Amino acid sequence: MASASNPHAEAATGPGDDGQPEGPAAEAGPQAPGHEHRDVSGGWLRPAVFGAMDGLVTNVSLICGVGGGGLARKTIILTGLAGLAAGAFSMAAGEFVSVSSQNELVGSEVAKEQYELEHNPEDERRELAASFQQRGVDRELADEVARQISARPDEALRIHVREELGVDHNELPSPVTAAAASLITFAIGALIPLLPYLLGFSSLVAAVVLAALAAFLGGGLVARITARPFLRGAVRQLGLAAVAAALTYGIGTLARGRL
Repeated sequence: MASASNPHAEAATGPGDDGQPEGPAAEAGPQAPGHEHRDVSGGWLRPAVFGAMDGLVTNVSLICGVGGGGLARKTIILTGLAGLAAGAFSMAAGEFVSVSSQNELVGSEVAKEQYELEHNPEDERRELAASFQQRGVDRELADEVARQISARPDEALRIHVREELGVDHNELPSPVTAAAASLITFAIGALIPLLPYLLGFSSLVAAVVLAALAAFLGGGLVARITARPFLRGAVRQLGLAAVAAALTYGIGTLARGRL
């Protein structure tokens, strides 16, 4: 036997006479449009891009320099591998120390702000209210918001640090992530112009063409990641790599006739 329909359920969830939802569905209202942002605080993109492009330009320049000097394939491979290893570890160490030092500096400033909030709360509350007023908030509302925020110590510290230092001390970049990204991408970039020699060829032209293609594509992809025109980023990176390679090739050629 079929069960009778529940008129109350229909009234709560069904459409009305005009076809629009009624009851709880209507109270919830339409879904607000939303958007998502990419993670820009993890500390990996800058060292990764810098590492890849630096590795590529450094090693193609080294190879052009020793190739222009007329050295043998084995010497070029040794030079390229040494440049890869030294550059990758140097970049990783530099990124780790740089990001760690920056985080430590932020930490020391956060400690100062914490001290002020604990020992001069009223002065800090007025300072926060003043910063809101500078952003166009009415005085009364700014004072009320600052008072409510100041009643929550952790949130008060976060807001003060963000307003005064321009950072969120709970979302600082990781020095390990930055170092790892730099090391890996530098090694990958530095390996590209070495590939023809490692595969048994002794062609400087092949190494330069492969590096030029990688520079063009890499520059274009980075441009797309940052919502800029592909061609603009590609041509810029290719031009910079070409200048570096041409200079070292010229130096190697000049040294070849004098050494």
